[in-house]
Amino acid sequence: MAGKAYIVGVGMTRFEKPETGDRQYWDLVKEAGTAALADAGIGYEAVEQVPVGYCFQASTAGQRAAYELGLTGVPVYNVNNNCATGATALMMARQFVEGGLNDCVLALGFEKMKRGALGGGADSGDFRTSPVARHYGVMAAAHGFEQTPPTAQLFGNAAREHMARYGTTAEQLAAVGAKNHRHSVHNPYAQFQEAYTVEEVLAAKTIHRPLTRLQCSPTSDGAAAAVVVSERFVGEHGLADRAVEIAAQAMTTDTGDSFASGSCIDVVGRPMSRAAARQAYAAGGLGIEDVDVIELHDCFSVNELLTYEALGMCAEGESGKLVADGATTYGGRWVVNPSGGLISKGHPLGATGLAQAAELVWQLRGTAGERQVPGARVGLAHNIGLGGAAVVTVLRR
Repeated sequence: MAGKAYIVGVGMTRFEKPETGDRQYWDLVKEAGTAALADAGIGYEAVEQVPVGYCFQASTAGQRAAYELGLTGVPVYNVNNNCATGATALMMARQFVEGGLNDCVLALGFEKMKRGALGGGADSGDFRTSPVARHYGVMAAAHGFEQTPPTAQLFGNAAREHMARYGTTAEQLAAVGAKNHRHSVHNPYAQFQEAYTVEEVLAAKTIHRPLTRLQCSPTSDGAAAAVVVSERFVGEHGLADRAVEIAAQAMTTDTGDSFASGSCIDVVGRPMSRAAARQAYAAGGLGIEDVDVIELHDCFSVNELLTYEALGMCAEGESGKLVADGATTYGGRWVVNPSGGLISKGHPLGATGLAQAAELVWQLRGTAGERQVPGARVGLAHNIGLGGAAVVTVLRR
């Protein structure tokens, strides 16, 4: 029978604008990994396996990064699952522990990125050879292909469809950006720590209509880490006071539902997210009504709205009203992205999913400072990558 898995240590660097410092990716991993091990109160010699997530470095960069923590000869796995990479590394760690293979696994994630829009230009060669060419093809058939950042086109066109289909407004989309920028003011790890009003979000530079710059996650440098251990390890090392249970976790990839409708709403992953949430709820015996705090993949403001619907927080088409009514901020039904989310905290792809886990661990321990969600006991993380993978993780204290 599967055992239980717990996170007993987390750490992360501040997420920063690319090309602003002279630290290498292994320096970032050393900072985050050392912090996670110190949080757990253990040394690297206790670690038995190390999955390392990243997207923009060469093969075995995971070893180069992990070697800064110790040269113990343990297996290191290089993980790349697009924007869901960090949560995928965490899932591997959990599976190693729950399956009884290991008692202590360290999940790492990092990224060193270039400035500019994620995905580069929309030149025809990139379009034909991209791993998400099928996704772009569905979009192009419905909306054409413009000279704006291609990932922003996918999500911007999903926003247009949502507005046309459900009456979602530009102000409701902007409310997501305003909320998450407001939340990040109290997060010392966030790339941006400035609050903006809905009007200021709307007035920012348009990236792909209706999405403005303040509704889009920036490229970022950063690293994050989590120590995942067995119930036996928790008991033997006296870690119950800091242990947060991984109550459930599920990953899904694209099915025909992503493409059959010809809708960008489905192409960018709402069916994957819905399926992953349902599987996680069933595995953990929990539902969205049990969740207090959520870190979800707001790569663009519209994806936060789509994810509300996929997680069962509201019916299809009602997510704009949910955010406008204040249901997803402090004083509402849930607090979503208390860290500032990807939009304001930043989005170094390989680190994002593990940074979400770190924020939830701090929230469930009651140590999140001015960001603390009162009485938080159950947290949910949602990490998604085009091409594709969606990972939903439920944490419980």
